Amino acid sequence: MTGLATTAAPGTATGRTRRRGPARPPRTGGAADLWHAVPWTAPALILIFGIVLFPAGYMAYNSTRRISVAGVDHGPVGFSNYLAVLSRPELARILLNSLVWVAAVVILTVVVSLALAQFLNKNFPGRRWVRMAIIVPWASSVVMTTTVFVYGLDPFYGIINRFLVDVHILAQPFGFTKEPLPAFLSSIGIAVFVSLPFTTYTLLAGHAAIPDDMMEAARVDGAGPVRAYFGVTLPNLRNAIALASLINIINVFNSLPILKLMTGSIPGYQADTTTTYMFKLLQNEQRIDLSSALGVINFFIVLVVVALYLWIVKPMKDVS
Repeated sequence: MTGLATTAAPGTATGRTRRRGPARPPRTGGAADLWHAVPWTAPALILIFGIVLFPAGYMAYNSTRRISVAGVDHGPVGFSNYLAVLSRPELARILLNSLVWVAAVVILTVVVSLALAQFLNKNFPGRRWVRMAIIVPWASSVVMTTTVFVYGLDPFYGIINRFLVDVHILAQPFGFTKEPLPAFLSSIGIAVFVSLPFTTYTLLAGHAAIPDDMMEAARVDGAGPVRAYFGVTLPNLRNAIALASLINIINVFNSLPILKLMTGSIPGYQADTTTTYMFKLLQNEQRIDLSSALGVINFFIVLVVVALYLWIVKPMKDVS
């Protein structure tokens, strides 16, 4: 009848309840999402290009050019600059210094930081203030910290030298920054001091991730403090140790300020690493092309060292 509401009969298309599958999420990915992300990532991409990619690319370009002391580009020379750097007689000593520098600083830093992290993980009065005090070397400028040690180790007016004489460790003031070996060893000590805060806090984060019931189970099983540490704590700190070591390897290998301030005034190359040697090629010999070639070699050395470290340690093999 006209004007009356009609009811669909059961079984008809309008009367049946249509079964539908689960609602599909909106499609994501592809070029559209990439373009939507560009306005948000563009500042970071511009910064990365301007500070990292362009200087690195320009350095690689200069490494294949013949550039005079006045900065005039005389054209391409292929790999001649690399051969000139690798054939220098002092390079073997410099590479050995670099190996000792990185290995000594990273190993000592990790060992001392393990002890500090274990101590700071305990509850004791004033723990918060001690943790804050450890941040100071990390928060301070590396140049400023090294300068303090340079003046403190001075044989004529250095407070550290004076203290060592007063407590009879030294019979007379010693020129720590005047000879290659003492200056190099002192630089290692300063680098360890500067690297401790980051490494200690990374290991403290690893301590926080260890379940309490795991330590309690070790104590119930009769494990003493030493056995519990080496059997439970240390294995669970593996990823934290790997992360801290990897970052320290990269930072220490590329570190310039400490060695520049401590050993920069010493003649010759006996206390140099590849990083300080690259700086001397640029500053003393005015060889932009050779310095750029050594910079590229440094980059590949870091890549090889990091790849070997990851291959040997395999920090992520237990992560599913």
